[in-house]
Amino acid sequence: MKCPDDEWPNETKDRCIPKLVEFLSYTDDSIVAVFSAVSIFCCLLNGLILRIFIHYQDTPIVKANNQNLSYLLLVSIMLSFLCVFLFLGRPVDVTCMLCVTSFGVIFSVAISSLLAKSIMVCVAFKTTKPGSSWKKWMGARFPISIMSVCSLIQVIICVTWLSTNPPFQDEDTHSYQGKIIIQCNEGSVIGFYSVLGYMGLLAAVSLIIAFLARTLPDSFNEAKYITFSMLVFCSVWIAMIPAYLSSKGKDMVAVEIFAIMASSSGLLGCIFFPKCYIILFRPDLNTKIGLLRNKEH
Repeated sequence: MKCPDDEWPNETKDRCIPKLVEFLSYTDDSIVAVFSAVSIFCCLLNGLILRIFIHYQDTPIVKANNQNLSYLLLVSIMLSFLCVFLFLGRPVDVTCMLCVTSFGVIFSVAISSLLAKSIMVCVAFKTTKPGSSWKKWMGARFPISIMSVCSLIQVIICVTWLSTNPPFQDEDTHSYQGKIIIQCNEGSVIGFYSVLGYMGLLAAVSLIIAFLARTLPDSFNEAKYITFSMLVFCSVWIAMIPAYLSSKGKDMVAVEIFAIMASSSGLLGCIFFPKCYIILFRPDLNTKIGLLRNKEH
């Protein structure tokens, strides 16, 4: 007699016993506690940096390269750390739909903000030339418009994916003997890779523009920090792809969580730690005279 899909034979082959159910559990997996602790710590650190930026919002180092985009970027990175909790615990249809779409939209907002910052560095350099027509683009609306349009495209991709063939909870009863793997099925593979592909396209464009703008003269050229952060971001996700495709079950989820946390930490550290160092430990550079002197050196 053949056992049902959710059971398998015992050692003596005289009866069927239930298979073990496997997913990233809060009670059985110590890696979940590590992910949760690191995510909470990074959120608190992110909130501390945001508080520092708000407290010193009138200083030149915060005003440089559009402080509103800096606030938005910090909030996006904080949300990316929090979306890790959507991947933990037993998957259900709702969390499966929110997992990939949430981090896809959040990262798109973050990368779009960096793209807008890089473009504004180039525009600021163009406006230094006499009689330049680029001065009309120096307002606060232009970078916000860039970020909004780039993020809206990702939102449209996610809405189309969810409305046609959304992710759902799936049970894998055949990959491992004696185990039922509770996991999220992507539904539409095209939708899944469209979200990741568009996010990668944004990261590549942002990396190229930031790399080209890194040597432009400015009182505080943030493009070099954006370049390094995009290198870290792209390296993490490129390394994640083969590891993601070669793993199954909770190992695959753990790889995805690690990629989210590593790339978010890279964005936070590469872009905001140098600014916080100047704000807290080198206040002499956080003045117009200090920035101009630093520019000359």
